[in-house]
Amino acid sequence: MVCSAAPVLLLAMTLPLVGSPVAQASQPGQNQAGGELGQQLDQKSGASAAASASAPVESALASVYVQMDFPDQTWPLALSGTLTLPLASASSSPGTLTGLSLTTECNVDHEGYSHCACLSGYQWNASVCSHHQACQMPHNHRPCGCLVFSPAEAGYCQLLPPAPGTLSPNSWVQTPGSTLNLTLVKNHETTDLDWFLRPPGSPTPILLQPGTHVSLTSSPGQAVLSILNVSHKWAGEYTCCFEAQGFRWELSQVVKVALQATDVTRLPDQLSILSSTCVGFQLTCCIPSTHLTYTASWSPEEGSRDGDTTCPEDSSAVTWNVTKAGHVAHAPCPANRTGLVERTCGPDGAWEPVRSSCTRTELLALHHRAWLLQAGQGWPAAEVSQILAQLSEQVAVVSSPSDLLALLGTISLLAKVVVDTRIQLPRRALEALLKTTDKVLDMDTSSLWAPAQAQEPSAGSDLLLAVEILARSLCPRDHPFSFSLRNVRLQTQLLGPASPADYRASFSTQPPLQAHIPRRSLAPLGHNGTDISITSLVLQKLDHLLPSNYGQGLGSSLYATPGLVLAISIMAGGQAFNQGEVIMDFGGTDSTSHCVFWDHHLFQGKGGWSDEGCRVQSARANSTSQCICRHLTAFSILMSRNTVPENPTLELLSRVGLGASILALLVCLGVYRLVWRVVVQNKVAYLRHTALLNVVLCLLAADTCFLGAPLLPPGPRSPLCLAAAFLCHFLYLATFFWMLAQALMLAHQLLFVFRQLSKGRVLSLMVVLGYMCPMGFAGAALGLYLPRGQYLGEGACWLNGKGGALYAFVGPVLAIVGVNGLVLAMAVLKLLRPSLSEGPQVKKRHALLGVIKALLVLTPIFGLTWGLGLATLLEEVSIIPHYIFTILNTTQGVFILLFGCLMDKKVREALLERFCRTQSPNSTISLATYESHVPEHRGGRSEDARSPVPTPKLFKQKYREN
Repeated sequence: MVCSAAPVLLLAMTLPLVGSPVAQASQPGQNQAGGELGQQLDQKSGASAAASASAPVESALASVYVQMDFPDQTWPLALSGTLTLPLASASSSPGTLTGLSLTTECNVDHEGYSHCACLSGYQWNASVCSHHQACQMPHNHRPCGCLVFSPAEAGYCQLLPPAPGTLSPNSWVQTPGSTLNLTLVKNHETTDLDWFLRPPGSPTPILLQPGTHVSLTSSPGQAVLSILNVSHKWAGEYTCCFEAQGFRWELSQVVKVALQATDVTRLPDQLSILSSTCVGFQLTCCIPSTHLTYTASWSPEEGSRDGDTTCPEDSSAVTWNVTKAGHVAHAPCPANRTGLVERTCGPDGAWEPVRSSCTRTELLALHHRAWLLQAGQGWPAAEVSQILAQLSEQVAVVSSPSDLLALLGTISLLAKVVVDTRIQLPRRALEALLKTTDKVLDMDTSSLWAPAQAQEPSAGSDLLLAVEILARSLCPRDHPFSFSLRNVRLQTQLLGPASPADYRASFSTQPPLQAHIPRRSLAPLGHNGTDISITSLVLQKLDHLLPSNYGQGLGSSLYATPGLVLAISIMAGGQAFNQGEVIMDFGGTDSTSHCVFWDHHLFQGKGGWSDEGCRVQSARANSTSQCICRHLTAFSILMSRNTVPENPTLELLSRVGLGASILALLVCLGVYRLVWRVVVQNKVAYLRHTALLNVVLCLLAADTCFLGAPLLPPGPRSPLCLAAAFLCHFLYLATFFWMLAQALMLAHQLLFVFRQLSKGRVLSLMVVLGYMCPMGFAGAALGLYLPRGQYLGEGACWLNGKGGALYAFVGPVLAIVGVNGLVLAMAVLKLLRPSLSEGPQVKKRHALLGVIKALLVLTPIFGLTWGLGLATLLEEVSIIPHYIFTILNTTQGVFILLFGCLMDKKVREALLERFCRTQSPNSTISLATYESHVPEHRGGRSEDARSPVPTPKLFKQKYREN
């Protein structure tokens, strides 16, 4: 009987055959004895032959299954004798065992299971390996060494045939930066081919797969492994594993790679000493483990001379020795940190700030593992989850910008590995990532994030992209999944392929957030019969860590973000889909908002906000901004820092002011209808009131258009909205250009006393200035900014204040106000200090006084109004200028009625005469002839000099008498 745990031998023998029997030679793996189950032999007989030679020869190598049980470990001595095989049949001749080779050794456990292992030169057939359990967990690339057989089974290892190929590198010693090529020349068909690398000192090999440094090619005759830009990280034993001729094969070659200068750590890298005080120093040189031999030497530079500028010794935090000007002093990093501390001695002998690249060794090790995974070394399916779990433990010890950059770099590398290898993450790995992200977003901005972003400006953008990629890579079996922390919120949902329903997600953030994807956007994705997974990720505080970069259409202004970013991803059939309509509601946004997404391709890969494919619909009743976008990515909203938040008070002031202005302008038109013939009896009065009438008409039309613009659908695709914005721009500009025409007419009357133009010519020039110039400005702004998408403001039928279109209005207005101010100053000086050569000044003053008074009041008011309007475009302006600007801007019609029309004494007197009906004909004639005392000069002569005119004193007396 078989003893428990007794050794059992399976043998291969060389048999001399007597006679000439005819039989078929067995090939390994072709019969039951060699490939599957051996025949269970009689334990008492001890052996049973199972093969013979294929032709009459004296001897042949045959596969013979012999099971021998030994009660102890003395079996080698028991095999020292000659064994005689029993007769297979009556007709067969006896044979004598002349040679013996051991193939398999088995141990039987107490349950009767045999644990069998192959001896040197023999191996299990591949089909036997696939049908039996291994004794212990093997490496998936190694040939199976030990198998477990049940009591009813038996099997033996087979003799290996010659290797089916050769493996050779292009060079056994590689130069850093070169390309290593390992070529397997195949003599037989191969399957399941894998490449492995076992670095020096590593107990286990590492799987090689396509990556940034690894390239694999295969053809019927050969397979090639290429390593690009090799370094010492790629030195070691390369193994090619494949299956051929029914066996699993391994072919190996050792490749050495020379070190580069950057691979050698010298501490200190530079050393500046003062020979008079230095008694000795120590230099350290550290190199990675390698198969090559290196010799370290030190070559000192030329010594310093007396009088050289040096920085003094400093022992504030780290001991800095006396260092020559222009040199860099080095110091080691603290324990558990890798890197270097540097400090430059300035040319003037003053120490510069300390620069440290010291990083926690554990974080660097994780970053190195992630880099190797991306390069092509390792098992991503297992290692990505392991690294994420370790990062969640190491994030608590991040204490320097270099630590933060190492952690962020590791997450970015893992995201690239997931994309390249298309692996899926288990729930525990995603939880570890979100916990790490939550703590990273809570890190101090001034001491960690700001210095880190100074070195890597795209650090925040890279984190957003990496977390977005990893979050959408959750295994389908783990859906639905919900996770919430202070800065991170995640919701996932798995929809069936048949008629997926609308997707909705809501987050209790500040501001509150809701997302909705209509069914029509999801239906095309389910046509291939695959499930649809949707991931919604909210990251708070991350928007404040992104660069202030704004794409085309947003201008160069600074914006404020609500403190969160929403990233929505759709996966179907293992692919990410970026197209589809998504509707988002951002609550509590009382400012003019822009619906934007983070475009990682803008600004040379640094990323920036873009509004392409997004539009905003503001629901002002509940202070919610609704964004509709035609693609999926990371969304947020931008609120102008220089736009006052919408509030009911300003809205009410604006509407009431515009209504009052329109009413005042209508009253002004009615007044002119009543008194026009009375107040325009001479050229100066006619030109003045004509200009003021055009101001009233333009401002009335502009206010009416502006008041009705909010009722139109906003956006550049609305012709009515576009027309309203253009008309408002043109009419408001025309208002100010007619004021300019009035001021220039006044200047001409005062400066060119004896060279007056005719009334018709002056009027034509005023029409050109009042209408053609504003038309040119308005048309130029439309043609320049509309193609760029910068003409209309977001959600309004008015000019965009961020892209420059608004400055095409504010600029001319402020210039006109400035010119009017200069004209007024000149007019006041002229009237206060008249010259005898300019004619009778008394006759001029009363005619021009009305013009001066109107301009003297309206110009400062309008200048103040649009000065405040320009101030509201600046950053961080308080609410007070917005209120003042709204009041002054919407009540311009009231000012024109009061100071441009009713302040004129002749208008008032005409109104009194019109309504009171108490004046006599004489007083009426006196009133009509009162304005005619101002002469109109032609060729230096007065046109009405022949008409006697009463003086103002006489007129007043007559009027009182009547």
